[in-house]
Amino acid sequence: MGDLVRRPDPAFWTGKRVLLTGHTGFKGAWAARMLVSLGAVVTGYARDPVPGPSAFEILKVSSCLTDLRGELSGVGPAIAGAEVVLHLAAQAIVSEGYRDPTETWASNLFGTLAVLQALRGRTVQAAVIVTSDKVYRNDGTRAFVEGDPLGGDDPYSASKAACEVLVASHRASFADLPPMATARAGNVIGGGDFGLNRLIPDLVRARLSGRPLVLRNPEATRPFQHVLDVITAYLILAEDLARGTAPSAVNFGPAEAELSVRSLLALWQSVTGAPVDWQPAPEPPMPEKGRLALDSTLARTRLGWTPRLATAEATAATARWYQDWVSGQAMDRASDCAIDAFLKG
Repeated sequence: MGDLVRRPDPAFWTGKRVLLTGHTGFKGAWAARMLVSLGAVVTGYARDPVPGPSAFEILKVSSCLTDLRGELSGVGPAIAGAEVVLHLAAQAIVSEGYRDPTETWASNLFGTLAVLQALRGRTVQAAVIVTSDKVYRNDGTRAFVEGDPLGGDDPYSASKAACEVLVASHRASFADLPPMATARAGNVIGGGDFGLNRLIPDLVRARLSGRPLVLRNPEATRPFQHVLDVITAYLILAEDLARGTAPSAVNFGPAEAELSVRSLLALWQSVTGAPVDWQPAPEPPMPEKGRLALDSTLARTRLGWTPRLATAEATAATARWYQDWVSGQAMDRASDCAIDAFLKG
């Protein structure tokens, strides 16, 4: 961990009324706990969590905020009175986009439209709209910068790229919107992720079931980074939006180069001391890009943000969280301790 890395400012967040969409999801649960640790007064608005284990339940998120449920089409009353809006709610699984493209587009594009419309005319100081590292027209040749062309070949990626266009269009068209920016973060790892067809959750499920992990593309590279680094990025972006100094779109990726799936599993094996048993997928995998990389120079130079956890540290922290969860530890308290150490260490 570096000593000169910017952290969220408790003076900004203490007493701040925050609306957090998607608090029943993986990143949303961690965002809720971090915001509360900084002194914010948080209202969460989301659909119910998916059945099964979830960060929302394990981190006991409902106990630390006002817990509202509903479709994003009804988010307007929840935004009333908010000073900061963090829009994380989304259909975030690439494979689910192939299975149900209609729901993916409806959740991601029209859900974001509902949030933007509800923001109009409000006394909101800052709104962070979370999209994805997959918003770029990916030819696999370089690390993307914010001005690169948008695209997306699969329904999830395309829906998130469309959200970028939507936000830019609203910003240009309507003067009654608050300061807002889109956040494009890389592949996020951390304890409490139980999403389907995601590398670490699939690995954890395979280990618990005693079956080999099935890999679609072990040589694919992704910008893996820890959830606490990403949530910190969102909060710093909100702070600078409120101060009038933030860019309109920002990449947030790891300080190191992107890493292959095979290499991340080697790190996992190294930190846990247990071999990772895997096998290739028996069927042709869904179409995926072989390489995805982000250039986060803008985040570093304009926001002063850089990840605190190297990829090996992020992997170790993630593995440790799941080990502690399996052993029956109180993960709400353990996660709060991790947040406190991350913010103050």
